[in-house]
Amino acid sequence: MKQYVLQRFIQMIVILFGTSFIIFFLFAMLPGDYIDSNISLTTERAKELKALYGLDQPMLQRYFTWLGNVFQGNLGFSLKHQESVTSLLNKYVWNSFIVALLALFLTWTIALLTGVLSAIKQYSLLDGIVTFFVFAAMSFPSFFISLLFIKWFGVDLKVLPVGGMIDTGSNSTGFAYVLEVGEHMILPVTILSLLSIGSLTRYFRTGMLEVIRQDYIRTARAKGLKERVVIFKHALKNAILPVITLLAFELPGLFSGAIIMEQIFNWPGVGRIQLESVSFRDYPVLMAFTLFLSCLTIIGNFLADVTYAAVDPRIRLK
Repeated sequence: MKQYVLQRFIQMIVILFGTSFIIFFLFAMLPGDYIDSNISLTTERAKELKALYGLDQPMLQRYFTWLGNVFQGNLGFSLKHQESVTSLLNKYVWNSFIVALLALFLTWTIALLTGVLSAIKQYSLLDGIVTFFVFAAMSFPSFFISLLFIKWFGVDLKVLPVGGMIDTGSNSTGFAYVLEVGEHMILPVTILSLLSIGSLTRYFRTGMLEVIRQDYIRTARAKGLKERVVIFKHALKNAILPVITLLAFELPGLFSGAIIMEQIFNWPGVGRIQLESVSFRDYPVLMAFTLFLSCLTIIGNFLADVTYAAVDPRIRLK
C-alpha cells in the first residue's frame, strides 16, 4: 500500500508541474492583457508598466519567474484590483469554499440514501418518484431554478433572503453573524445540490442494482443476516467503488458551478472576481484560479486513487 501511495504521489507532482506549464503558456499566448485594454494609458506608459511587471521578457523566462513566485506564495499582482492575487483570492475563495463544501456534503449524503433506497425498492412508487425528481433536476437550467426559488421563497413567501452574504447594513457578530450567513447560504447551497444530486443518484442506484444481484449477496441473506447489514455492510461497499472516481471532479465542478450562482445570488465569492477578470483581461487572477481548480482536481484524483485502493485490495497489486 505504501509503495502504491508513493507512486501515485510522484505522479501527482509531475502532473502538477505539467499543468502549471500548460496554464501559463495558454494565458501567455492570449492576445492583449489588462495594460493593452486600458485605453487611458499612453504608449510610453504601457511600455513602462510591461517592463515593470516583466511582461516584456521571453515567455520561458516569465514562466520560471512565475513558478518560483508561486512556490513562495506569490501568485502575481492584479492590475484591475491593485493588490496581490494571493490577497485578493484569500478574501473571496473561502466564501465560495464553504458553499461548495456544504453542497458537496449534502449532495453525496442525499444521493447515497436516495440511490440505495431506490435500488432496493426497484419499480416501487418510491423508485418512480426518485426517478422523476432526478430527471427533473437534471433537465432545468441552473439559472431558471435559481430565479424560480428566488421568486417562491424570497419574493412570494419572504422566508429566505434573495442575495448577498449578510443583510444590508448588518453589524452582527459572533453566533448571530454565523446564523445570518447560514440563512443567506440556504438558496445557493440548495441549487448547487439539486444540480448535482440527479446524476450521482443514478450512479448509486445503478451500482446497487448490479451488486444486490450477485451470488454473495444472496448467500449473506441465506445465512440469516439482517437486511440492513446485507445492504450497508456487504452491498454498499462494492457498489460505491465506481462512484469514488467521481469525487475527484465534484469539488472543482462545484466551484465552477458556483460562478453562476454567485452572480445570481450576489454572493461575494471568487466566481465574481473571475468574471471581472475575464472582462478586463486580468490574466494573473485567471491563471491563479485556473491553477487552483487544477490542483483541486489533481489532488482529488490522488485521494480517489488512495481511497479506491483502501476499499479494493486488488488495486494495490497492480
